Amino acid sequence: MMQRQPHVEFRGVTKRFGDRLVLDAVSLTVHVGETVVLIGPSGGGKSTLLRCINGLAPFESGEIQVGNHRITANGESKTQLHEVRRTFGMVFQDFQLFPHLTAVGNVMEAPRRVLGRSVAEARPEAVQLLSRVGLADRTDAYPSELSGGQKQRVAIARALAMQPVGLLCDEITSALDPELKGEVLGILETLKQQGLTLLVVTHEMGFARRAADRVVVLADGRIVESGPPEQIFEAPQHKRTRQFLRKVLN
Repeated sequence: MMQRQPHVEFRGVTKRFGDRLVLDAVSLTVHVGETVVLIGPSGGGKSTLLRCINGLAPFESGEIQVGNHRITANGESKTQLHEVRRTFGMVFQDFQLFPHLTAVGNVMEAPRRVLGRSVAEARPEAVQLLSRVGLADRTDAYPSELSGGQKQRVAIARALAMQPVGLLCDEITSALDPELKGEVLGILETLKQQGLTLLVVTHEMGFARRAADRVVVLADGRIVESGPPEQIFEAPQHKRTRQFLRKVLN
């Protein structure tokens, strides 16, 4: 079997918030087309790790390679960050939709402003993306007219509008009712099947078992364990992993 190429590489990344060490010399490789799910206790550094990739959280030492782009502790040019953010779209916990724009307007916004697309060019692509996430009948609805699950699916479509090769997903179902979580996680599973690279922070252990190629356990700013879902959930090697899983699975 041909080995997949690295898509994202963390090399000794350290991040602090004041005196608190959030990421402690983290090294991690995510390969092209791989779905990596990050789990672990709250405050362990999972969301911060995602934000370091696209420049939302500058870090003190180490470096991150994203495709052909290298992010360092010295800070990057706007052009470099723009390219990284085109490579990996990000979907947030709280949707972050523009309330004054319709669903299709939200999806068109980045292609119009960043890529200079006209409405005539951007709208058909946005409609197609909304159809892709199961919202073909809600293109002209405003966020206030959508359920939480629908808003998050619009957010996913918006992230896909820049034609990224991967998505960073930060607790994207935590604000949703249980029934709606399945809608959104189902979209991620479809995107996985379509070959996108996915790096997902979640507390949904069922999704991690079912969809992950690899589960990474992050606690106290360190990767304590990493492996296929069956290993992590059925035979965890590290005491910290066992403690965490006892709490979330019981």
